Amino acid sequence: QLQASGGGLVQPGGSLRLSCAASGFTLDYYAIGWFRQAPGKERTWVSLINHKYRSTHYTDSVKGRFTISSDSAKNTVYLQMSSLKPEDTATYYCAATVPPEPGSTWFDEPDYYTDWGQGTQVTVSS
Repeated sequence: QLQASGGGLVQPGGSLRLSCAASGFTLDYYAIGWFRQAPGKERTWVSLINHKYRSTHYTDSVKGRFTISSDSAKNTVYLQMSSLKPEDTATYYCAATVPPEPGSTWFDEPDYYTDWGQGTQVTVSS
């Protein structure tokens, strides 16, 4: 089971750190993705950390602003979000998937993920 937390209200340009804590399984054997969903829109992929191949991936709109990381001792994945924009406003979810092989591109599809945690709301507004 995954539990996302850390959302809140922040002004444009501000920062937040989201956490995705796992229970019942070890994150090190999986890849963990972050997705977001704004009201009335589809759930879209934001970032992935691949523990098997020690790689990280980001959608273009967050590159240079968001950083994904993990702490094995705490069995938790983090999403550090900086320079936040109003368009980052959404409910953020974390989910687990099998580690993608290098060169794979399927990991932006929500259907390939399981163990979705309940989301955490991020609102960027002045």
